[in-house]
Amino acid sequence: MATYLLRGGRIIDPASGLDATGDLLIDGAAIRERSTSRISPPSGATVIDCEGCIVAPGLIDPHVHLREPGQEHKETILSGASAAIEGGFTTVCCMPNTTPALDLPSLVDFVRLKAQEAGKARVFTVGAATVGRKGEELAPMGAMAKAGAVAFSDDGDCIESAAMMQKVLLTCAALGKAFMQHCQDASLTKGGVMNAGAVAARLGLGGWPAVAEEVIIERDVRLNARVGAMYHAQHLSSGGSVEIIKRARDAGQRVTGEVSPHHLLLTDDLCEGYNTQAKMNPPLRTATDVQALRQAVADGIITVLGTDHAPHAVAEKARDFTAAPFGIIGLECALPLYAKALVESGAIDWPRLVALLTIEPARLCGLDGCGLGTLTVHGPADVTVIDPAMPWTIDAESFVSLSRNCPFDGWPVTGRATHVFVRGELLLARTPARQQ
Repeated sequence: MATYLLRGGRIIDPASGLDATGDLLIDGAAIRERSTSRISPPSGATVIDCEGCIVAPGLIDPHVHLREPGQEHKETILSGASAAIEGGFTTVCCMPNTTPALDLPSLVDFVRLKAQEAGKARVFTVGAATVGRKGEELAPMGAMAKAGAVAFSDDGDCIESAAMMQKVLLTCAALGKAFMQHCQDASLTKGGVMNAGAVAARLGLGGWPAVAEEVIIERDVRLNARVGAMYHAQHLSSGGSVEIIKRARDAGQRVTGEVSPHHLLLTDDLCEGYNTQAKMNPPLRTATDVQALRQAVADGIITVLGTDHAPHAVAEKARDFTAAPFGIIGLECALPLYAKALVESGAIDWPRLVALLTIEPARLCGLDGCGLGTLTVHGPADVTVIDPAMPWTIDAESFVSLSRNCPFDGWPVTGRATHVFVRGELLLARTPARQQ
């Protein structure tokens, strides 16, 4: 395999506390050396000028939908893993709401083999916690964990029964795996297609109240108080959820929260004109919620970022608002959107953003144990080089994803991955802005 010397970049490795200008040497599938001094390139090494760029651990997205098996017209493991590379992500964790649901060890093996065949980003499976994601019977979680499932979720659906939720939490605690909850009380969202509020009333659309998210988190953390499992609240949309998570964390619970680019940047006003690109689950809410979520990231209450990349075919999103599916894609444009919402706004700095996209999700999914999420010498050479000053315009038509449902299409943004290495293999190379 090849040898690469990343020269003169700002090396940010939050796991080790490193933030300094230096060199990083990649030799084959591993990192051979990192130094704040100049490294002499070995014979035959390719030297990449990283001046003005950030050299970070490979970015990790713990929440994507790759649609395979069963909905390959929307996305496949190959296209989704390729989209991840374009966006700077070296690892993604795929949700189990496929057809069939990922509720068997053989299906965990299927995802692993398809990802291996694709040869792009690493893909790990988040296994279904219940059979068929129906919330009625525990899936063989132990066998799935042995097969490689990194966490569990019935994402797309909430586990409605408190008794079943308790069983799932107990099982996750025994396995040492996180449970990722889709926080939605279905009894409160019947007929709901967007945030309950003035815009929904004006459009004559069914409202989806924020309390539908909040009551599930409240229930779950109370159940978990005696269990002690790793509990993760996915794609938070409500500022009211933040206080519940804060209380649980302050009480010593292993509770984490996640927020996506759209809930950090967009409000329900985007639904005006019955814009189906703004239809998502949970729905876009108010400017007050957006600010509360940004503040929660700044305060360290929300510690994980996840795109909730949810591909849909163009014809499906072209239906009327009520009939159109929920969800947007995000892998290829998430990085600059996170930077816009959190760094440019002054909420956090680049080192913290890198942590939220690397070591924090790695710890959530137990990937830090195999060296992911950090730039450890002799560890895996999964590396993302970021030009934080690169201006570009989001163009959904140019995405390698099979879907185009992106409400950020046409947005001018700043910041992009220029080089991406997975297992030491250079899978993406762009010219940084200063070299153009």
